Amino acid sequence: MRKTWKFLHTLAACGVIGALLGYAVLLAHAPQDTPEAYAAMRQSISALCDYILFPSLAVVLITGLLAMAAHHPFVEMRWVWLKALMGLGMFEGTLAVIGSKANAAAAIAARIADGGAEEGLLAAVLAYEWHSLGVLIALAAANVLLGVWRPGLKARQRSARTG
Repeated sequence: MRKTWKFLHTLAACGVIGALLGYAVLLAHAPQDTPEAYAAMRQSISALCDYILFPSLAVVLITGLLAMAAHHPFVEMRWVWLKALMGLGMFEGTLAVIGSKANAAAAIAARIADGGAEEGLLAAVLAYEWHSLGVLIALAAANVLLGVWRPGLKARQRSARTG
């Protein structure tokens, strides 16, 4: 069963990284010259998050925890716990930052199109979105690196004191 969890975990990690990179490509290269084009780009990003990023992230977290449960030696390794904490941080960051900033940018773009907001406000939101996206991509890559490299961060062995 452990290999099944590992396979699903690795496959879902590919989905997370692919979705984050796809998000970046859409943000950088999709047509944004009109409010309609910008709205279409935001709908594409939303679909990417809803159908690939969020489900893949959920599968990564669940299968990672199940792999720990299925293979008890993982519980003793610090790199596994570091990976789990980074995964939870990614989950929270993805839901809070990516979801909310994408929605905020779409709302601001709609207000700009209606003449109710300054374009500088959208630039600030987009800069924060790019920064957040970069951090999440780095976290995802670091999680893959930990899973492949598996550094020697084992729990310290307690020595029995003899008196």
